[in-house]
Amino acid sequence: MKKINPILLIGLILFISAVAFKDIYTKKDYFNWEDEQQSTFLQKNPYEIYIDLSEYRLYLFKDGEVVKKYPVAGGKDATPSPFGVWKVADKGEWGKWFGGHWLGLNVPWGTYGIHGTTRPSSVGRSASHGCIRMFNKNVEELWKIVPQGTPVVITNGPYSPFGLNPRIILPGDRGSDVLHVQMILKKNGFYKGALDGVYGDGMKSAVFAMQKKNGIEPHNEIDKQTLKALGIFRFE
Repeated sequence: MKKINPILLIGLILFISAVAFKDIYTKKDYFNWEDEQQSTFLQKNPYEIYIDLSEYRLYLFKDGEVVKKYPVAGGKDATPSPFGVWKVADKGEWGKWFGGHWLGLNVPWGTYGIHGTTRPSSVGRSASHGCIRMFNKNVEELWKIVPQGTPVVITNGPYSPFGLNPRIILPGDRGSDVLHVQMILKKNGFYKGALDGVYGDGMKSAVFAMQKKNGIEPHNEIDKQTLKALGIFRFE
């Protein structure tokens, strides 16, 4: 029997695994397949960060086990944090306004990251412009532990990304809720644009088409009626 080249065999296994993982990620609310593929197959990174803003807590996992817990602050209602699945895209030793250390996230619609603060009393509250704030000594420790490419999950309990009282999304708005709507519209064939979390003209046309199909008079606002038509029932 002819022997199989081990390199080709490994490549085939990785390809099949990649296809399987891609299918899983496209069924999630949030995904960035190329970034996650790189993190999964190339970096062999044992660390993951999970941030739950319903309890203002950051959990650091290593090989699936919690190894650190830190208190954090999240975004205010007017400037919410980017709920979803991201990764540490860059690391920097920034100035005093960021507590000396910065872990930037690959959020497509703005600049968000995990950093320290000159206002330690804000930790444990919704107080930032969307970034995750930590005590300076804690972010320094985290910065030293996790490498670039570390997955970061930001959630707000079971109601992410809309919260208990979802806002009315207007043209020009940006955020995790916009990205979530884009993904549902794309999955149902209405939206052909980029998954960037920005409510632009292309998304407006998709919203109109979806509303018309569901017997709703087309309008710019993505309100509760429109969200219900999209199949989002995470609120009363």
